Amino acid sequence: MLRIPCPHCGERDETEFRYRGDAGKARPAGDADIAAFATYVYERDNPLGWHVEWWMHVAGCRKLLKLVRHTLSHEIHAVLAPDAEPPFPPREQGR
Repeated sequence: MLRIPCPHCGERDETEFRYRGDAGKARPAGDADIAAFATYVYERDNPLGWHVEWWMHVAGCRKLLKLVRHTLSHEIHAVLAPDAEPPFPPREQGR
């Protein structure tokens, strides 16, 4: 189980949060065609390594958070406000 350090509530279990998607993927413009929105919603990458994600603290402060998390080890490098620029993740050791 992940332990996510919420900047508002402190460290909490992953069960208090809901994954909201890839924070690095840009939403299509409002006048984009339906195919662009279908691609945005349904086509997902399966990255190995550091990934920037949206998480919502549904059982706590109800704030949207931006996490930098390693998809293999589940290490959390940073927890940020939605408008913050994520820091460069640490280099992969031994890769």
